[in-house]
Parts: sequence; structure tokens; C-alpha cells
Amino acid sequence: MALTKETTASLIAKFGANDKDTGNSKVQIALLTERIKELTAHCKAFPKDTNASRALLKDVGHRRKLMKYYQRKDLEAYRQLVKDLGLRK
Repeated sequence: MALTKETTASLIAKFGANDKDTGNSKVQIALLTERIKELTAHCKAFPKDTNASRALLKDVGHRRKLMKYYQRKDLEAYRQLVKDLGLRK
């Protein structure tokens, strides 16, 4: 269920300023979004896996907090990020 190194590297390259820019809010949100997608698919396949369900809820809450911060920080960049990740309409 963990993200592969290739997936992580591609997301960092796409959303970060450089290859080592893992602390950027955009990168963290993108990584959490990818992990949420994988956990969602896993929870649909294994509905009794409560540990994965709990991890999914924690990640969704963490991403929500980061998104709220990023929206306050830079609204236009937030809107572009939501569009790039396909999170909302």
C-alpha cells in the first residue's frame, strides 16, 4: 500500500521546486492524494480491514488541513492544485 519510489519521485518532480523539495505543501498534498487513492481501492477490495480504513480517514484529515492552509496562503495556486489533482469540480 505504500507509494513506490517511482511514483513518489514523479510527484515530487511535478509539484516540487526541485527533486529534494519534499516539504512543500503542494508536494505533500499530491503524495497524500495518491496514497488516498490507493487506500480507497484497498478498502473497497477488503472492507473488513479496519486498520486501512483508519489510515484512510487520518490521511484525508491530514490532507484537508494542508489544503486549508494552502488555500489561506495562496488562493490562485490552491485553485490550480485542485484542478491539477482533480479533487473538485
